[in-house]
Amino acid sequence: MSEDTNRLNEWFVPKFGPTQFRIAIGILFLPYTAMCISFALLGSLLTPSIHWERIVGIIVIYFFALGIGAHFADYIGSRKRPWGIEFSKSTSWTVLVLSLSIAYAIGLYYIILFVPSLSVVAVAEGFFLFAYNFEKFKGYFHTNFWFVVAWGALPVLAGYMMQTNTISLEPILVATVAGFISYVEISLSRPYKILKSRNEQNVSMHTLEKYLKIISMGTLSIAMAALAIRIVLG
Repeated sequence: MSEDTNRLNEWFVPKFGPTQFRIAIGILFLPYTAMCISFALLGSLLTPSIHWERIVGIIVIYFFALGIGAHFADYIGSRKRPWGIEFSKSTSWTVLVLSLSIAYAIGLYYIILFVPSLSVVAVAEGFFLFAYNFEKFKGYFHTNFWFVVAWGALPVLAGYMMQTNTISLEPILVATVAGFISYVEISLSRPYKILKSRNEQNVSMHTLEKYLKIISMGTLSIAMAALAIRIVLG
């Protein structure tokens, strides 16, 4: 499989190691997974008092549910197969089921014992994972708007609910901002992927790539800074 005709030449894919390893890392879309996790973290940090183990919990949940589960669902459901066919459907489904099992097992633990309101987000995210990535309902949910809702706004609310079992105006406002950032990211990502697929190494492609790096790394940096401040302040 030539790197000119697939996504192995993406900036977030390792330049070393066997092809299967590189594709596996690429499928996870780690910079964009980090954005989603950052939104969940920021939602958690909005609360006056923090249950630190729940922050770890929500990070692990989104890493397995989105970073692995949703992205392998996309790998299975994609018609264009930009990552090739390195992983069989049986292997991909196994990874998908195991990752979601881990995420939902952790989520159910907290829902049953501490934060029943989180069940609303858990059901919604599970629905979007399949409706968006498998392009169900004639692709109705495979749009920028639902991407923004599922992977921008809801993680903020999930992080806040994980801490408080409630919702308030502040996380809704932050979720709106996260949604806007996600909208910018996905709006840039779609034309970028088209140019990449055509192997058009032009100014437009490099400019879009630069902006995507700024958005993803900038979001992660803000979340890390907010976390550091909360740790220092106690």
